[in-house]
Amino acid sequence: MNDDIPSPTSGSQGCRRGRILIVDDQPTNIVVAHQILHPLHEVFMATNGEQAIAFCQNTPPDLLLLDVEMPGMNGMEVCRLLKQWPDTRDIPVIFVTGLQSQEQEMACWEAGAVDFVTKPVTPATLRNRVHAHLTLKFQADQLRELAFTDSLTGIANRRLFNERLDREWRHCQRHRASLALILSDIDHFKKYNDRYGNLSGDECLQQVAHTLQLQLNRPYDLAARLGGEEFACLLPETSLAGAVSVAIKMEAAIRALHIEHADSAAADVVTLSLGVATVEPDADNNSQHLIQLADDQLYLAKKTGRARVCAV
Repeated sequence: MNDDIPSPTSGSQGCRRGRILIVDDQPTNIVVAHQILHPLHEVFMATNGEQAIAFCQNTPPDLLLLDVEMPGMNGMEVCRLLKQWPDTRDIPVIFVTGLQSQEQEMACWEAGAVDFVTKPVTPATLRNRVHAHLTLKFQADQLRELAFTDSLTGIANRRLFNERLDREWRHCQRHRASLALILSDIDHFKKYNDRYGNLSGDECLQQVAHTLQLQLNRPYDLAARLGGEEFACLLPETSLAGAVSVAIKMEAAIRALHIEHADSAAADVVTLSLGVATVEPDADNNSQHLIQLADDQLYLAKKTGRARVCAV
């Protein structure tokens, strides 16, 4: 094994380690690929198509190294299935194959692969092809992040919120888990802008967004600006009690910023009204049901005096 090739970490992906899933029914092949890639990347293993599908649905990797010929569900079937689902269709798939014919190569492309390497694997070829496709993947992720980021506050925008809500709805439905949503508005924000000016209003929005995000401790929780002074926080696998606890922390944290708001009827500082709802997703409802429940509670918080948390 030649270990003298330049490190693929020196390119545009920087020092980021890729998450790679190796799928092969032969443990020897997995060991070889693992030895080649693990110094540079985080490597996971599956020995059949069903395991690969489950892994990709639960924790999508950055790249899939997929054996074509496997008992049961073969690599072609795995790839086609992954390309059908929104949560997994963007995972680049490199086939690892002993196939040689032009027809077989064409079948790999048609299944949705971005590349393939032939057996026996050459370490330099595998490393550099993995590096090339991870670089493209990370660049696409960066562009996508820009498209899904609110330009004023730097947190997620409505577009990303909608996508993540649908994804987490499906995830919680599969795992029979609760999905919680917190919707919030800055109280009397129009009056704030009228008194202090739009520049101060923008600074207020930035502080509120940053503070809300700080209250979320798990990497899969999401804080988003829906527009204007409206914010949402999505909490997968969270009970109503847990979500209410987070909402209470958020209300207190915004109040503790002590941003003067002389024209507010709720307090002499900037405050939030928050509505909280939790459901266990099922086939009889969709994600809009959760939004409506949280929105109803937000309306109740405003109607009963603002600067408070209401929940159902």
